[in-house]
Amino acid sequence: MASIGNAAERESSQSTMARARARASLIPDLLIEARHVANNVHAGWHGRRKRGIGENFWQFRPYVEGENMASIDWRRSARDDYVYIRDREWQATHLVWIWIDESPSMLFKSKLATVSKQSRAVVLGLALAELLARSGERIGLAGLTRPIVSRQGAERIGEALSLAEPQTTFPSSLDVTGRSDIVLFSDFLDDPQLVATRLSTLARTGIRGHLVQIVDPVEEVFPYAGRIEFSDPETGEKVTAGSAASLRDSYSGLFRAHVAAIRKAATALGWSHTLHHTDSLASQALTSLHIHMSQNGGMR
Repeated sequence: MASIGNAAERESSQSTMARARARASLIPDLLIEARHVANNVHAGWHGRRKRGIGENFWQFRPYVEGENMASIDWRRSARDDYVYIRDREWQATHLVWIWIDESPSMLFKSKLATVSKQSRAVVLGLALAELLARSGERIGLAGLTRPIVSRQGAERIGEALSLAEPQTTFPSSLDVTGRSDIVLFSDFLDDPQLVATRLSTLARTGIRGHLVQIVDPVEEVFPYAGRIEFSDPETGEKVTAGSAASLRDSYSGLFRAHVAAIRKAATALGWSHTLHHTDSLASQALTSLHIHMSQNGGMR
């Protein structure tokens, strides 16, 4: 999706493969960072538990006449004069697809940010996979893997990312069964109408979506001054501004309108939209995403 603010050469097939190899070498470090982010958020991830069928122990409670005696925990009951039931947490596994945009524009990183948009997207995707795996959810990397239930789900996602060519287009088809969500990590700098059309196509499958729009701070504040040449890394198109500072107000207004249009495209479908800046903490985006996914019974 089109970039804003840095000069870059249009990618060839060779540079695409070189980028894939470079990304593969970074996956182990990004996975470690993702686990750190997941650990910071994990405390609030299980805030909506309820009793039911599952594997995770929740609590002991007194036995009520008529309940299944197979649920009685005789060891705990032997400690005092009460008979106790061993409750388990309700676990209706639901499917979550993860898609990470790896278009050339996602490589952008300004001096105001410590990471590129792509690195942040990968960390957020892996951290989400880690949290979902801990919860026993089915997860899959859209366009690359089949959905699985595995405690090593984040590692599986990371491995798939390291072996595959960069994903630059929306997933065209998905396995949608029962409760299904898709989380899209991208800068969403394509034309808003095109994005809206693609989102509508996905929504027709019955899936519920969540957009995490990742932007570099300079894409929003446009701090440039003087004579600057801007280049689109995907099309090679170049624009030279004789006095970049004179464009700041107009540009900022257009960028805000673009973000608003992407948000409107999401909310029109009942989907969520989270705007995340690469100079802020990754855990902030993940916490916001969890709140959205928890609404209407989407997550535990």
